[in-house]
Amino acid sequence: MYSLQKIKSPVQAEMKEFEGKFRSHISSKVSLVDQVMRYMVKRKGKQIRPILVFLTAKMLGKVQESTFIGASLIELMHTATLVHDDVVDDADMRRGFFSINALWKNKIAVLIGDYMLSRVLLLAVDTKEYDLLGEVSKAVKSMSEGELLQIEKARKLDITEEVYFEVIQQKTAVLIETCCVVGAQSVGASLEDQEQLRRFGKELGLAFQIKDDLFDLEKVNFTGKPTGIDIKEQKMTLPLINALSNANAAKRKQIIRTIKKHNDRPKKVQEVVDFVNQSGGLEYARLKMEMHLENARELLSKFPSSAERSALEELISYTGKRKK
Repeated sequence: MYSLQKIKSPVQAEMKEFEGKFRSHISSKVSLVDQVMRYMVKRKGKQIRPILVFLTAKMLGKVQESTFIGASLIELMHTATLVHDDVVDDADMRRGFFSINALWKNKIAVLIGDYMLSRVLLLAVDTKEYDLLGEVSKAVKSMSEGELLQIEKARKLDITEEVYFEVIQQKTAVLIETCCVVGAQSVGASLEDQEQLRRFGKELGLAFQIKDDLFDLEKVNFTGKPTGIDIKEQKMTLPLINALSNANAAKRKQIIRTIKKHNDRPKKVQEVVDFVNQSGGLEYARLKMEMHLENARELLSKFPSSAERSALEELISYTGKRKK
């Protein structure tokens, strides 16, 4: 059984200390800001990103203050982008909780996201962690470009597999990469080790996103059928892209029209889900995910055996087997 608790075990003490430090980084004299920040801390997710920072750092050296700063920079940046994403997507829920924009409206949500990005800058400048800031800033740029590329290409619903991987590399994988590189940088690891971990993070991040794609077509709602949320939102996922690439022109046109014109009708959404299943799109995506997970294992195997490396190997398996 793959569990986050087991993965976190080698850095349990560091994670506990990190939570206290992180709270201090987001505090404010403005009561509204503090109120929103407390809410956000309470609804924290799996904390994969800081766990990755500490595992990679500890695998290569001794965790130090720079490691805590790096983990905080990434968590601040990531949380800010999620807040802004919810505004862009007009989303009311995030990780099973009401989103900031749902509770405090868009204006406050945007400003909270801006506040957290300002904390990234000030924390890095105050601690003179300019190299770590550089890595985190490159990730923000890449994630923004990836989102805009997806919007640009999604209008015609004609995203190719090549473009899909470009998008998820910029939107998802780059953040996992950054966690690994920041962890390595924070303990003074060699450039060679940093590059090896960057490649590891990329492979893990690509697999992570493909697994999310599969969730939408594998998870069922109370009717016992897949939710099809990505289809309703006209998102081009790998299973759908592969299924469309193997369809004839008439079928492809029909499916694209259904997604564009009838994505609010459950019966029509189910027709698209069935098409993807019957066309082998799910199986193709699973094979691609396993390929990237295996690449990640191979890259990680270059490092000496340790409790931290074992935890990262556990994380690879968890990524492919996770249920949410």
